[in-house]
Amino acid sequence: MLVVMVGTGYVGLVSGVCFAEFGHDVICVDKDPAKIQTLKDGGIPIFEPGLQDLVKKNVEAGRLSFSTDLPSAMENADAVFIAVGTPSRRGDGFADLTYVYAAAEEIAEHMNGFTVVVTKSTVPVGTGDEVERIIGKKHNPENFAVVSNPEFLREGAAINDFKHPDRVVVGTQNEQAKEVMRDLYRPLYINETPILFTERRTSELIKYAGNAFLATKITFINEMADLCEAVGADVQQVARGIGLDKRIGSKFLHAGPGYGGSCFPKDTVALVRTGDEADVNLSIVKSVVDANDRRKIRMAKKIIDHLGSVDGKTIAVLGLAFKPNTDDMRDAPSITIISMLQKNGAIIRAYDPESMVEARKSLDNVSYAENAYDCMEGADALVIITEWDEFRALDMNRVKSLLTEPNVIDLRNIYPLYDMKTLGIKYISVGR
Repeated sequence: MLVVMVGTGYVGLVSGVCFAEFGHDVICVDKDPAKIQTLKDGGIPIFEPGLQDLVKKNVEAGRLSFSTDLPSAMENADAVFIAVGTPSRRGDGFADLTYVYAAAEEIAEHMNGFTVVVTKSTVPVGTGDEVERIIGKKHNPENFAVVSNPEFLREGAAINDFKHPDRVVVGTQNEQAKEVMRDLYRPLYINETPILFTERRTSELIKYAGNAFLATKITFINEMADLCEAVGADVQQVARGIGLDKRIGSKFLHAGPGYGGSCFPKDTVALVRTGDEADVNLSIVKSVVDANDRRKIRMAKKIIDHLGSVDGKTIAVLGLAFKPNTDDMRDAPSITIISMLQKNGAIIRAYDPESMVEARKSLDNVSYAENAYDCMEGADALVIITEWDEFRALDMNRVKSLLTEPNVIDLRNIYPLYDMKTLGIKYISVGR
């Protein structure tokens, strides 16, 4: 089948490459000539493990190409995916659908023959209706179908998530569109991946509901961590104790500095706004949003309280991206934490394996180190914010010798308490 992917951001690029890996012919289209040229030259505009090799493989196989020319790409397309950004709108938190609707307008201009238009971007309930209306101004209903097909990709593990998903959700009641979507995902169907067909609005809501639920799990265990600190319990054991219950599960029960990234912050706020529009008070989701904002501030206060004062002190920060294996700095806890430390007079030196270029766009007056040990040399304290693998086995004797005082604040609970105490390190973690 011929697939056109409109948008070569994170979702569009990963999805397009993986469809090509399935054996389909894929053209990834973007309005940004520089980005398309980078992709044609073999470069990758985002960091995602394994993606560059997969792009190279499928380009060489002739199944994957990149273009700025949507009309030519669409000439014989079986399915056109809208995979453009839907950032939070400033002021009200609603998803900004400007790019989605612009893509729909352009697709409508160049459609010929029956075409399945698939919304891959994360969009509020009812967006598919508007996309259908836009295309319907130029085409008869029997010439197209608008389908919702939300993505469930984790940054840092996106290729595996696409090729081995828990499920594929498809929102359409059009039988011809169902057949096209079955053909697209046939390699997964052969492997017995559940393909859930729903009404379009239900599909759109599944994405938001899923992210809100996971954000709730993270926020819940963070609140339990605070309680553990107050009563003398261990949040890691609490998480294990409840996670072994199959009704709860162990994933997303890791206490830390709060969630960030491109999905959870944006999608929880957008879901709350959707509830407000529908006159439904989503009080749990609202509490999650508020608690997560407070969480980041609480972590900064935790560092300040441990050190007594950070005024004039150099703080070494390891990890800036919102999670490991990505360079994504969107709503990363490090931004709030570092900014608050700076407001209290701290001097920040930081290191992250992948995100320091992106971090410069969000953080001012931060010096960046060449590696983890260079970062902490002469610092008054070490703060671990993101749990990259290379931070999991630091030589703590060397760490101690490099710091002016053996202060280690570990916001990801990487190290055992007993080991740190034995080494004479003033070690602070979360919920333990």
